[in-house]
Amino acid sequence: MPNPSNPLIVQGDKSLLLEVQNERYEAARDALARFAELEKSPEYIHTYRITPLSLWNAASSGLSSAEILAQLEDYSKYGLPSNVVRDIEEYVARYGRVKLVREDENLVLTSDDATLMVEIQNHKSTARYLHGQLDARRLLVAPGRRGHLKQALLQIGYPAEDLAGYVTGEDWPIALRLATLGGKPFRLRRYQEESAEVFHAGGAARGGSGVIVLPCGAGKTIVGMAAMAQLQTSTLILTPNTVAVRQWMAELVDKTSLTADMIGEYTGLQKDIRPVTVSTYQILTYRKRGSVDEFPHFGLFSARNWGLIIYDEVHLLPAPVFRITAEIQARRRLGLTATLVREDGMEGDVFSLIGPQKYNVPWKDLEKQGWIATATCHEIRVPLAESVKMDYAIAPQRNKYSVAAHNPKKLPVLQVILERHVGENILVIGMYLDQLDEVAALLQAPLINGQTPVREREKLYEQFRTGEVKVLVVSKVANFSIDLPDASVAIEISGTFGSRQEEAQRLGRILRPKSDGAMAHFYTIVSRETVDQTFAANRQRFLTEQGYKYEILYENEVL
Repeated sequence: MPNPSNPLIVQGDKSLLLEVQNERYEAARDALARFAELEKSPEYIHTYRITPLSLWNAASSGLSSAEILAQLEDYSKYGLPSNVVRDIEEYVARYGRVKLVREDENLVLTSDDATLMVEIQNHKSTARYLHGQLDARRLLVAPGRRGHLKQALLQIGYPAEDLAGYVTGEDWPIALRLATLGGKPFRLRRYQEESAEVFHAGGAARGGSGVIVLPCGAGKTIVGMAAMAQLQTSTLILTPNTVAVRQWMAELVDKTSLTADMIGEYTGLQKDIRPVTVSTYQILTYRKRGSVDEFPHFGLFSARNWGLIIYDEVHLLPAPVFRITAEIQARRRLGLTATLVREDGMEGDVFSLIGPQKYNVPWKDLEKQGWIATATCHEIRVPLAESVKMDYAIAPQRNKYSVAAHNPKKLPVLQVILERHVGENILVIGMYLDQLDEVAALLQAPLINGQTPVREREKLYEQFRTGEVKVLVVSKVANFSIDLPDASVAIEISGTFGSRQEEAQRLGRILRPKSDGAMAHFYTIVSRETVDQTFAANRQRFLTEQGYKYEILYENEVL
């Protein structure tokens, strides 16, 4: 019940103010994460916002408006504004108010609300995807327009519950091993098993599409393999890059009954299509300039009778792949990610085309259980060097971040941090190639960037895993799907303009449990009182959202 000692204030604009220094803060934060989005996270008060999409994701996972309101009342200082109560009840009720079902060979949109069906039939956004009326509560959907109609319905505020089912796909036996090829016992962790089961839903129509949100290092690849084992079908796996393709292939051979000859690599280097095929977003969106064939590799989606398509790091899904995904809604689709945040604001397309969020475990929960490493996060603020102050002052706004990110005063701090962690496996991460070249030369450490050949990348990653290389300088190519289990320190010297999704990936590089149980450390070095610090505040939101303490230090406290 509302109580002045509680940590939460619910405001009429559906923003939520959460006091950090309150004994109920952590419990309230975990509750809010299920149905609200974190907007700001300064030191003492965090701001969340309830949005239609956050409520629809909650509703799709089985959370009712009554449960949401009960949580808000439990943690709120004051009574809930009546308009917020009504909006939550209304938006949650909208999810599934219209349903897509299969009737013989027809795809049908149905609802118990005949008036709503008249609105949908006459709305310009949805009418183009309809093919006629069966009766007052059933509309025929135009062939091949299932995904397009779901996008349009989301845009007008009535997300459809898709119960139309899926094609079976080509049968292919897949079983999980009881022991890896190296002889280590292998079994699913409870949350991995639950994730796959929620997605599969016993083969029912309500399952088969959706997104699983788990931290980097929590074994999202294993969840994908578990889903494959449940469906026993030919599978297409899409990943961010070729190194990730190779890692998926190695994991499949190591932990499932699949043999190497059953798994195809479809990349810029090799184009084999087999019962299980692993490809990249990059090759799918490749096209020659001036070519009539817009995306020649889209043919991969129809190259076999896929029963499952897995979208690894689904928050990176390029817009053109959304377009083809809208046309293959009859195939089961599993999205895997550490964060649903997209910098392009296309979370709604993930919801309507890949599926709603089906399962999400707070990062700190898995840390407490020992499945991911305990991490501490530090932001170190350094002043601009005198040599670049004038450059920063006169730089156009679009160039200010580059000047601030290149601040030479970051280098002494970087060296001090490295000295504190001598002997540990350390990643130095940045986005500017000239800066990374300079750092690699200063540290006499190998560098991986976009120009590094795949074979060389794999060699360096392996040397890092074995401890032959202790410090590795990497560009943003190392953000995604790279398995570096022994990395215990990450030092960020420049990032992508305050990207929350990037911060999730970079922190994830050091979260895999350490063989010696050691703590992980994440550092970001930023230029004080510049846009670099502003962007860092935005990136901090993700870390705070996941429950991490974020220590802010100044140069004189480090040197």
